[in-house]
Amino acid sequence: MNKEKILPIFFAVDNYYIPFLSVTLKSLSDHASKDNIYVIKILYTDINEENKEKIKKYEKENISIEFVDLNYYIDKIKGKLYTRDYYQKSTYFRLFIPDLYPQYNKALYLDSDTLILDDIANLYNIDIGNNLLGAIPDKAVQTVPEFQEYVEKVVGVASYKKYFNAGILVMNLDELRKFKFQEKFLYLLDTIKYSVAQDQDYLNRLCKGRVKIINESWNVMPIDHLKVNLENIKLIHYNLNYKPWHFDNILYKDFFWDYAKKTEYYQVIKNIKDNYTEDQKFNDLETTKKLIELAKKESDCVGDDRNIK
Repeated sequence: MNKEKILPIFFAVDNYYIPFLSVTLKSLSDHASKDNIYVIKILYTDINEENKEKIKKYEKENISIEFVDLNYYIDKIKGKLYTRDYYQKSTYFRLFIPDLYPQYNKALYLDSDTLILDDIANLYNIDIGNNLLGAIPDKAVQTVPEFQEYVEKVVGVASYKKYFNAGILVMNLDELRKFKFQEKFLYLLDTIKYSVAQDQDYLNRLCKGRVKIINESWNVMPIDHLKVNLENIKLIHYNLNYKPWHFDNILYKDFFWDYAKKTEYYQVIKNIKDNYTEDQKFNDLETTKKLIELAKKESDCVGDDRNIK
């Protein structure tokens, strides 16, 4: 077997997100090349056997799926893994991949609220040199002034335009290990608490200066005034509150529902949508407002020397 054709791909989910992961996996499978071996690892601490069996049905001759229980691995630090709102502690699991898998030199990490419209191998094969990561600038940050100020002043990136979204990552595992990434992350976890974007903020702080910026077509977000030519979309990321299983007016929702209908979780997802109350929708929108307020508050607590010459 040619190792160059083996693509390690990581997800981190819990029981709630399994239906949406099925949509991601179906879209990945439909665009996968027979010339590659797709080795999918699903990191978790809470997934039942029924869901595991359903997800395993997406295996093919060249697509393997393994569930990796991380309870033992994070048991000593799980109390330190701060989360907010709808985030789960599984959002941190991507940070442990380099040390968990020393046999791999490179890997992909993908969020499970994504839809893949191209062979994911084309993302994996992007040359990121000796950078720690390949990633795409976070479009939500690019459009909200409070977030822009937060990532520059609090997180410490040189420019908000370089602040990347952690939902789609090309990971140089070899360089991350040389950098002692996990050791440095655990140190920061004890000394700094990022309240706005948690693991994404830690990644941006630790990896700044060593990130290969990848074309936005690999992380298209449903932000109305940032429409992308449909022919150029390779991956859609339904992040933040842009969930077609919660709201009607989500850009690119038809892509999601077309694939959802191809999964055995379609009725489950449809029921989530049908039973999502107006109060829940209101609370989602309020959560976004509160997050912007939090970013502003965090920024106001830091001096600003960015324009001093």
